[in-house]
This record gives sequence, C-alpha cells and structure tokens, in this order.
Amino acid sequence: MGSVKDYFSGLGSGLVSLIKGMQVTGKEFLTPKVTERYPENRSTMQIPKRFRAILTLKYDAEGRHKCIACGMCQRNCPNGTITIEGKMVDTPDGKKKKKLVDYRYDLGSCTFCQLCVTSCPTGAIEFSNDFEQAVFTRELLVKKLNYLPDVPDPVPAAPVATEPKPESKN
Repeated sequence: MGSVKDYFSGLGSGLVSLIKGMQVTGKEFLTPKVTERYPENRSTMQIPKRFRAILTLKYDAEGRHKCIACGMCQRNCPNGTITIEGKMVDTPDGKKKKKLVDYRYDLGSCTFCQLCVTSCPTGAIEFSNDFEQAVFTRELLVKKLNYLPDVPDPVPAAPVATEPKPESKN
C-alpha cells in the first residue's frame, strides 16, 4: 500500500513543480522584450561613455602621441596583451631619449580591466567606444596602435646672438 501512496505523492509534487515552471515561463513570455535592432539602428544607438571597446593611443593635432615607451602598461597588463618595443635616440640638445618603435595590442585576450590606462604616467592610452571589431581570424585582433608615421620632434631654436650697437658720437 505504501507504494501507491508514494506514487501519488510523487505525481502531486511533480505537478506542483510543473505549474511553478509554467508560471515563470508565462511571466517571461508576457514581459516586454528589451532587444536592440542592431545593425539597423547603428546611427541612433547610444553607447555609454564608460564602455570599453578597444585600446587606442592619444594623438595631438600635429600627429604626435604622448607614449614614452616606459613599459608600465605592458608590465601591469595581467594577460600580457600589450607588447612595446622602444629604442634609444639622441635628441638635438645632446641627451638620450627612449622612443616608441612598435606598440602591439591583442584585443582577443584583453579583459578590459583598464590597468594599463590607469598606470600610464603620461596618459597616452585610452579605451574608445568603437565596439565593432569582428574579424574572421584571431591574428587580425592584434592591432598596431602607433599606426601614424612619426612626426619629428621640434628642434629647439638656437639662441640668436645680438650684436652691440655702435655708439653714435654727438
């Protein structure tokens, strides 16, 4: 007799569970959907300013970047997505200075933690909102950030020697 009682109690608990599941499904079925009509609404889509999509170097109006190739961003990146190559050059005033040769960024392994941006001493890098980065191979996700040709540094002007004026005799 116990087996018939167990059968009906199991059937009852199964029906209760089914009704609870159907309530959740019905509730989700009737709630309004929040979806994007992408790419149809690409021109009107609002992307938040805090959204991090791809790392970029900041360039000024003359085409110069602020990166001094110190390597702080490369050392602070937890995944090793940044690779910097620099070289020592002589400046016109006779000093040595490190100059950026190659700045590589692997978008495919970046976690967008922003440790590289916050640790940059010159504020040379930032995350942009350009989220459309779909490619067919992983090799295309490795980006060269210093893509603009190097603009030569301004040469300091040599001091102009002033000649003494001849004194006029009255």
